[in-house]
Amino acid sequence: MSSESAQSSGGSTVEYIQHHLTNLCVGNCDPVTHKAAGFWALHVDTVFFSCLLAALIVFVAQRLGASLQADKPGGFQNFIETIIDFVSTQVRDSFPGHNPIIAPLALTIFLWVWLMNFMDLIPVDLLPLIGSMFGIDYLKVVPTTDLSTTMAMSLTVFGLILYYNIKVKGAVGYMKMFLFHPFGKFFVPVNVVMTAIEELAKPLSLGLRLFGNMFAGELVFLLIALIGGSAAIGAGLLLIVPLQIVLDLAWLIFHILVITLQAFIFMVLTIVYLGMAHTEADDH
Repeated sequence: MSSESAQSSGGSTVEYIQHHLTNLCVGNCDPVTHKAAGFWALHVDTVFFSCLLAALIVFVAQRLGASLQADKPGGFQNFIETIIDFVSTQVRDSFPGHNPIIAPLALTIFLWVWLMNFMDLIPVDLLPLIGSMFGIDYLKVVPTTDLSTTMAMSLTVFGLILYYNIKVKGAVGYMKMFLFHPFGKFFVPVNVVMTAIEELAKPLSLGLRLFGNMFAGELVFLLIALIGGSAAIGAGLLLIVPLQIVLDLAWLIFHILVITLQAFIFMVLTIVYLGMAHTEADDH
């Protein structure tokens, strides 16, 4: 369903936006709104594009690993090595001590989140239009505009935070952090509440920040696409279409910075939170 068809068929702007922001839902889904109506609902498009991009990372990594040249590295190898050096620098600057998992985890997060964000730069009507040719009525192609994706990633990171907190500090040491941080032993009830809020804020800040920024960016692209739809039925076609092209190009260039920044923030916060989990209880 393109912006032009939405306008010509009498569909409102709200209906067009809602259509593009609706996932391909299977399972426990509302038959009217096509939204998830319970826990046993699956957003097939989110899972498909997330796994497809993850498989792309694995495929490229395997091909690159099989063709590494130490003496004469190619342009793509130099580009990948630059990204690896960049991530390694962030880990060295933000993570205390050494853990062999942190750098690969940070690199994976940065690349995967960036690729999922990059899907937002594909014309908003292109893939849904192709999907409609195969009988797919709803197709949301940007996984990070789905709160399920961002919260699943942040909860996975939170699970690692809990694991390393207990591993490094010990179960008793981790419990002491709740009891005696930040105000000491005379304010135990306040400490428990404050520390619990601090810990729960970590996955929430990770998931909601990424989701909010990407969802807002998707809305802007949809609104720009609607300009062309209105031009198709109006008298100002020659004026509005160039305006749409300029706005779309300007927002696309700016959004490249946004998607990169959001991937970087998610990666850095993951490193910082895991670094905090690796500190001793006395150093917290």
